Amino acid sequence: MNALEEMIARGENTFWSYLGCEFVSADEKEVVIALDAKEHHTNSMGIIHGGVLTSLMDQAMGMAATAAKDQDNCVTTNINVHFMSPMTTGRLIVTARVLHMAGRSLTTEARIHNGEGILGCLATATFRVVKRK
Repeated sequence: MNALEEMIARGENTFWSYLGCEFVSADEKEVVIALDAKEHHTNSMGIIHGGVLTSLMDQAMGMAATAAKDQDNCVTTNINVHFMSPMTTGRLIVTARVLHMAGRSLTTEARIHNGEGILGCLATATFRVVKRK
């Protein structure tokens, strides 16, 4: 998990910090992050913007891929998002895990629940290990 710890440490001045992400936990099977969603995360309908939710899941899945490969050079090549229930301001919990690894490709899954345990959305994504420049 060294690569994941390094990724988190470097996140202070990145999109991670700008969005307001918080690392909760990680083990060999799952990464958990959170967001205290505020009004500036909402859209004009007063629900959490789909881009925020997608970004959270992409981040968590990327962290799961990083932890699985112990390399901070996994990039998203495809993401599929399913929105089930509108999320509102408050605590959002994102869980992500790797479903499959084959060579330099990883398939991942993420889910977002609100503080009441309601499933707001889920996503699957494919990541690829790339060479850093």
